[in-house]
Amino acid sequence: METKLIKTGKFIDDKEVFGIELTNTHGTYVKIYNYGAIINKFIVTNKQGEKQDIVLGFDDFEGYINEDYLANYPYLGAVIGRYANRIKDGRFTIDGKVHQLSQAKGGDCLHGGDIGFDKKVWTVLPTIDPSLTLQYISPAGEENFPGNLTVQLTFKLTDDNELRLDYKAVTDEATAINLTHHSYFNLSPDLGVIDQHFHRMPASNYLEQDDNYVVTGKLIPVEGTNHDFLGGKTFAHDWNPEEGYDQTYVLDKPYGEFTLASETSEEKSGLKLSVYTTEPVAHLYTAKYLTVQGGKGGATYHPYEAFCVETQHHPNGINVPSFPSTILRPGETYTQTTVYKIEHN
Repeated sequence: METKLIKTGKFIDDKEVFGIELTNTHGTYVKIYNYGAIINKFIVTNKQGEKQDIVLGFDDFEGYINEDYLANYPYLGAVIGRYANRIKDGRFTIDGKVHQLSQAKGGDCLHGGDIGFDKKVWTVLPTIDPSLTLQYISPAGEENFPGNLTVQLTFKLTDDNELRLDYKAVTDEATAINLTHHSYFNLSPDLGVIDQHFHRMPASNYLEQDDNYVVTGKLIPVEGTNHDFLGGKTFAHDWNPEEGYDQTYVLDKPYGEFTLASETSEEKSGLKLSVYTTEPVAHLYTAKYLTVQGGKGGATYHPYEAFCVETQHHPNGINVPSFPSTILRPGETYTQTTVYKIEHN
């Protein structure tokens, strides 16, 4: 296993942007930027013995700060914080105090606000193990969230072809936190629409959403709906081809237990991506709104050409008392572990 730090020559807010390369003994290669903790490349060996990059992104760092890309911004490969997904009306209350966040289209707060953790340059910390640890200190009042929040995210690429993400955070004032990662995966060597990817998810319920995709607090059984992935099926088996999937699934497991969140496989590559997590839910997104020009190799990325499995706490959980708490208080430590494991079918 090797960890290598590469200079990009770029500075944002007077902080240097690096690319960090992780390689294991099988030749699996991951490149991560300390800007947004972006997973830029995830190169594995498919069943034909060919090297294949399974995440969408850009050849160079400049693509991530291009104005055209940011104008229709899909959070390619980035960490999401302080709060993943949507908060209703951009507002929440802790200990009787109301906090009003910025509001995106539709009036709700999306993925942490106008400038979330995905657009911050994280500090690269020294590590003993062959891994990468990034740290970001979010000051009190940033995006109107309370409390100084210190977040560390450790990436480790194992010889079992697992990319492990360990999150840790502490605060000096009660605050809302819900972190996730927003990598866009495509397991086909030809890219293209992911309709024939086979997907399984051990989730007997999904969360109702309003017209702006905000979770209401109601659980809906997947049985008898097109959201039933318990036995596994292709994405296209019974999806609405004009909508795809953009839904949060409640995983069938005890709270906090580290276990399987999803399995996705593709026949031509012979690759299977299994996602394991300690988090209670996984948000499945099949990239309905994806439109990116100038991707890797000059590619244009279109809707439904990738899928995301965003492990997290229940979206809008800060406003739904029946959901697991997303409040972090002084003296407590927020932790989360998510693993992306690559195997052959």
